[in-house]
Amino acid sequence: MTQDVQQQIDWRDWLQRWDAQQEGYVPEREARFTAMFDALAALLPPSFVALDLACGPGSISQRLLARFPGARAIAVDIDPVMLAIGQGALGTIDGRLRWIEADLASPDWLEELGETQVDAALSSTALHWLAPEPLARLYRDLGRLLRRGGLVLNGDHLDFDPASPTLARLSLRAREQQWTDAAFTARGIETAEQWWDALAAEPALAPLLAERTRRFAGKQRQDTPPGFDVHVAALRAAGFREVDTIWQALANRVVLAVR
Repeated sequence: MTQDVQQQIDWRDWLQRWDAQQEGYVPEREARFTAMFDALAALLPPSFVALDLACGPGSISQRLLARFPGARAIAVDIDPVMLAIGQGALGTIDGRLRWIEADLASPDWLEELGETQVDAALSSTALHWLAPEPLARLYRDLGRLLRRGGLVLNGDHLDFDPASPTLARLSLRAREQQWTDAAFTARGIETAEQWWDALAAEPALAPLLAERTRRFAGKQRQDTPPGFDVHVAALRAAGFREVDTIWQALANRVVLAVR
């Protein structure tokens, strides 16, 4: 993207609008981030390297680097639009943030990373895109990449297992109430569809949006993503010795895995 095009777009405004509409779907989003960062503060040294997996426009990286001045982050995503917004709004944060285009569902995503070892991997509202097989492969990759004592922190809606149907039903009901168009209108928040429609009205972004459409043509969000029990089993099979929930609001939870 040329410098002239970059100057036509208010990247910071698009990032702020992204964060606002995401909070519409996850009202406890900042609490989720805080739980992740509190774990990093308690378990890692002041200087560490963190992966921001399926980073979007860098919401985790932005907050992590503000809280931990000795840290470095690597933000990874396949979406060229998200990466452009993040890079335009945040840049490299004085060389501490690096952006990588890679598909986490691909077996060779690690080749794009340029790192042999990291201390932590974080993700939020993203890994539900991955089917069980690529999810398990991703966790195995992280098991090799993370140092001993390294951490995986995944914040997402990870549904209860079949043994807890009442809790699953309660969680689904709460989510459905939060995610209606009427609920967004009442709170004065854009829905994801409205945000993307508004973004599509930016003429300068047309090439990136077309490339995004091409990249996602063969991908489909799962109707029933892997639940909490699937994530735990895959992390344990990948060699993580401790795996459990450290923060939770019904099925909205943060899972911590210790290498």
